[in-house]
Amino acid sequence: MSIEPLASLDRSTLRERALEVLRTAVLSGRYGPGDHLGEVELAGSLGVSRGTVREALRHLQQEGLVTPGNRGMLRVSSLSPHEVRELFRVREALEGLAVREIIASPGRESAVAALRTALDQLTDDGDFAARIQADLAFHLQLCRLSGNSMLVEAWQRLEGRMRVAILSGAAWQAPMMARDRHAPIVDAIEQGDVAAALRVVEEHMAAAAEHFAGASDPA
Repeated sequence: MSIEPLASLDRSTLRERALEVLRTAVLSGRYGPGDHLGEVELAGSLGVSRGTVREALRHLQQEGLVTPGNRGMLRVSSLSPHEVRELFRVREALEGLAVREIIASPGRESAVAALRTALDQLTDDGDFAARIQADLAFHLQLCRLSGNSMLVEAWQRLEGRMRVAILSGAAWQAPMMARDRHAPIVDAIEQGDVAAALRVVEEHMAAAAEHFAGASDPA
């Protein structure tokens, strides 16, 4: 698939723009899991050097969006069902910690208000990419409201793989990102019951793991 060429840019921003365009192409589903990303083709489409494309692809590999295939050729990442389940187990641990810290903090009331605002973005409107963004934004906000910067950093390092897991299927997965699936997390935090809140997060992540693992199963 072709990508619109980049306009003439200052050399200091060319590499960043190339990375942004390629990242968007992957995350939007323009390139699907397993698709080969050739330096020559991409350099020609973008109107940049192969070296610039190579740097951009290296960043995408660090983000988990691109992985080496046969003979070192880079392809859009895919996750096995086992890897999807591992991913959501880690998310359960991270977001469970976030819930604990929010409930224990004096700012719990304002955190709940912020989370309800994020919930309002989880609508049936917009395209699939927008719904993915709203879903992940809610969970990132949950982590940020914990006040734990290391937790946020750990979550963000997994974001590329989260998107890969979601994109492994199709738009029929949108119900997994519905507001009603996320509201119980906020309700549990508002009630201040740590055990109940952790149980809600565990159930949320377990259901998502099985759903997306099923979508990743080639069988």
